[in-house]
Amino acid sequence: MSEKETNQAEVEATEAVQAPVISEAQANPEKFLKEFDWHNYEEGIEQVADTKLEEFEKLVSENFVDTLDDEVVEGTVITITDRDAIIDINAKSEGVISLNEFRYNPNLAVGDKVEVLIDVREDATGQLVLSHRKARVIKAWDRVNNAHDTGEIVNGFVKCRTKGGMIVDVFGIEAFLPGSQIDVKPIRDYDQYVNKTMEFKVVKINHEFKNIVVSHKALIEADIEEQKKEIIGQLEKGQVLEGIVKNITSYGVFIDLGGVDGLVHITDLSWSRINHPNEIVELDQKLNVVILDFDENKSRIQLGLKQLSKHPWEALGENVKVGDKVKGKVVVIADYGAFVEVEEGVEGLVHVSEMSWSTHLRSAQDFVSVGDEIDAVILTLDREDRKMSLGIKQLTPDPWTDITTKYPVGSKHSGIVRNFTNFGVFVELEEGIDGLIYISDLSWTKKIKHPSEFCNVGDTLDVVVLELDVEGRKLSLGHKQTTENPWDKYETEFALDTVHKAAITEMVDKGATIDFNEDIVAFVPARHLEKEDGSKVAKGEEVEFKIIEFNKEFKRVVASHTAVFREEEAKIVKQAVRKQEAQAAEAKPTLGDANDALQALKDKMDGKK
Repeated sequence: MSEKETNQAEVEATEAVQAPVISEAQANPEKFLKEFDWHNYEEGIEQVADTKLEEFEKLVSENFVDTLDDEVVEGTVITITDRDAIIDINAKSEGVISLNEFRYNPNLAVGDKVEVLIDVREDATGQLVLSHRKARVIKAWDRVNNAHDTGEIVNGFVKCRTKGGMIVDVFGIEAFLPGSQIDVKPIRDYDQYVNKTMEFKVVKINHEFKNIVVSHKALIEADIEEQKKEIIGQLEKGQVLEGIVKNITSYGVFIDLGGVDGLVHITDLSWSRINHPNEIVELDQKLNVVILDFDENKSRIQLGLKQLSKHPWEALGENVKVGDKVKGKVVVIADYGAFVEVEEGVEGLVHVSEMSWSTHLRSAQDFVSVGDEIDAVILTLDREDRKMSLGIKQLTPDPWTDITTKYPVGSKHSGIVRNFTNFGVFVELEEGIDGLIYISDLSWTKKIKHPSEFCNVGDTLDVVVLELDVEGRKLSLGHKQTTENPWDKYETEFALDTVHKAAITEMVDKGATIDFNEDIVAFVPARHLEKEDGSKVAKGEEVEFKIIEFNKEFKRVVASHTAVFREEEAKIVKQAVRKQEAQAAEAKPTLGDANDALQALKDKMDGKK
């Protein structure tokens, strides 16, 4: 540029600076006054162009967060100290979060993006306090609610066991996994799932109590349902399938056939009798079963295990026949007998009448117990109906074969009281030989109403064989016959008119009783208790009594005290009469003699000697 041009430019610039500036208010005062912001003028706020304000608001909204809002925001880790993490959220100051909230993430580093929630806008030092844990909870609840609504599959970490199930960490929130929702089959060991990450489905949310219920079972049920439909569609009676023992009950075993459950009843587990299915199978055991039956919907499937093997009766050897001696195990006992398993699945009944030669039947429990190994003889055998009867007593000789030799009539023996009846006592002389003692043959002297008054079951009694019926296998015994009949002696000792001194033992309605000895109890009628002075003999008073009746057959004795002194009075009277008659005869000899002479003359005339 030339010097002239330079000078010209400087002049124009100087004029431009010195030239007065005309404002909008000067150029158009009416419009200025009309649009003037009096509020800002009174508040002392400097007027700023609207475009500048809009631009500023845009920058603030893009770069700064509203610290009054509870929304979760994203921040950046800018510094990590020993205790805290400094987070930049584009606020007027950085926020602080304790590292305890990041224990789940030990690899936290500067520059990581984290979700935070403003906990305190300004603490005592003016510091912005943030919370990552609260932000995670809010976000987790949002994710949980969304998973529940959409059916989304979520991952969870099984933390520990609890009553009835497990505690699972889902998005940082503790959820409950019921034991029934772990798997489609019952779970016996919960500990095997602890510290494992598994997939779950959110099945229930209780917002009031902040409870979440998850299920792992729900995820596999859909697949199982498809498998179940496929399996059910192919089921046929007689089909053999492989299954796993799912559950064992007292009445049977549930088998998992791959999503379909079937029941093997306890009677279809084994041809032999068993008390509980766990004697045959155990949980989780794999085994083959045969389909026996199912309903129209095939929802109830009846399975069998024993049907896979041949029936034991069909395998029973042809050489087994009636009369053979067999060995077996007692498996069941009833009152009428015992069932004995002679081979696996082959049982025979030993009736109680075949356990002993005794005709006095007892319960089967008196002879055998469940589990006993016994020998027996086959009495009957029906292969078609699969029935067998056995006998134990046939292993020993029949004791009645020589009964007349061992127990002839009149022989004396000892036996054990086995049972009572109202009319007598059954006494066992030996195994298989029982005899009856009628109540009248128990004692010579005692009046017995029931045998239990005389002896007890298990007592040993001496007996005499009174009668023997070989064909009827009956023995009539007597116990009193082992001793002499004391009434034979009493018949003489307490004969009629004998007098005995004794005391009244007991007063009864129509008189009194006297115990002359342990056998003789005499009865004294009331009118025979009168004494000579007119009073009555009292209880315990000892006086003389005369026997006025003795019946050996009915063991009846009647005595009287009154008869004692009244007979004495009669004797005295008779003696006095005779004395008076003698004295009278001595006083009149002539008259008597005359009478005698006249009588003699008369007899002579009549031809009498």
